[in-house]
Amino acid sequence: LYVTGCLSERYKSDLEKEIPEVDAYFGTMELPALLNKLNADYKHDLIGERWTSTPKHYAYLKISEGCNRTCSFCAIPLMRGKHISKSIDQLVKEAANLAKDGVKELILIAQELTYYGLDLYKTRALPELLNALCEVDGIEWIRLHYAYPSKFPLEIIETMAQQEKICNYLDIPLQHAADPVLKAMRRHITQEDQRRLLKDIQSILPEIALRTTMLVGFPGETEDDFKVLCDYIQDIKFDRLGVFTYSHEEGTIAYDLKDDVPDEIKAKRANQLMEIQQDISFNKNLKRIGKEMKVLFDRKEGEYFIGRSQYDSPEVDNEILINAANNYVRVGDFAKVHITNAEAFDLYGDVVGQQ
Repeated sequence: LYVTGCLSERYKSDLEKEIPEVDAYFGTMELPALLNKLNADYKHDLIGERWTSTPKHYAYLKISEGCNRTCSFCAIPLMRGKHISKSIDQLVKEAANLAKDGVKELILIAQELTYYGLDLYKTRALPELLNALCEVDGIEWIRLHYAYPSKFPLEIIETMAQQEKICNYLDIPLQHAADPVLKAMRRHITQEDQRRLLKDIQSILPEIALRTTMLVGFPGETEDDFKVLCDYIQDIKFDRLGVFTYSHEEGTIAYDLKDDVPDEIKAKRANQLMEIQQDISFNKNLKRIGKEMKVLFDRKEGEYFIGRSQYDSPEVDNEILINAANNYVRVGDFAKVHITNAEAFDLYGDVVGQQ
C-alpha cells in the first residue's frame, strides 16, 4: 500500500509513525520513485489521453508545479516544493490533445504564472508559451490565472494585446492594500506599487478584466488596515473579486504570529468587502446592457442556458443567462448574445447569432 500527494509531502515522517501499515509514502514530486517501487518504466514525457473533471469544452492546463515565493501565510511551498516548469513542447502537445477531445478554452494555472520558464530557459518565458499555444488548432480562448504582482513582466500584457485568442482577463491576487499587512505577508510590494502596476496593465490593454483576491484577518490586521483595504477596493473597482479569511497554517512563517483577529471579525470583514464588490459589479454590469458579447455556454440549468464571456472564468465569476424557451444553443458552443438585463453578478440576454 503506497500513499502519495500533498499530505505525504508535508507530513511524511508523522504519517510513517501514525500509520505504519502503509508500505511507503511518496511526496508530490516522487513519481519516478513510486514507479520504481512498482517495477514500472518511467518516461518523463507522459503526454497522451488526459481525464478532465471539467465539461468537455474547457480544461485547466497546469504549466508548472510548486512555488519559490515566500509569502508568510502560504503553505503551498511546503506541499508542492520549489517551482518546476513544464516545457513549452510538452504543454503544446497537451493542449493539442485536449483540443482534439473538444476543448475550446484553456485556463492556464500555476502557483505562480509569471515565474514560468526561469528554471528551464533562464528567462521568464510565459509570452513564448502563450504564442505557441495560440497556434494550436481548435483552441479559441486562453485564460490566465494566478499571476504574482511583484516584478510583474508587462511583456505578458503586450502578448495578450497582440493575440486574439487570449482572453482580456487576468487573475492577479493582491491579497491586501495596507502596507503594514503587505509587509508582514512578505508580498514584496506596496499599495503604491500595486496601483502603478494596475495602471500600466490597463494602459496597454484598456479592455482587460482584472480579477483579484484579498485575504482578511491576517495576524495584526487592525481596523485601520481594513479601512485602507475597503477604500482601495472602492477606488480601484476591480472587475472580479474573491475574498478569503486567514487560516493559521502550521509550518508557515505567519504561524509564529499570534492569530489575533477573531473568526467572527474575519467573517464580518470578508462579507463587508463582498458587499462593496457587489455594488461595483452591479454598476459595471449595467453598462453591458444593450451590448453584444461572445459567450461560451457551459450548461443548461432549469429554464436557462448559462454561459460566460471572455471576462469571466468558470465557477468563480459572473455568468450570462438566456431563456431556453426563446433561445437555443448547444452546451460547449459559442454564440453572440445581446444583453438585455443585469444583476450584481449575472447578465441576461438573447442569442442574436452564432460565433
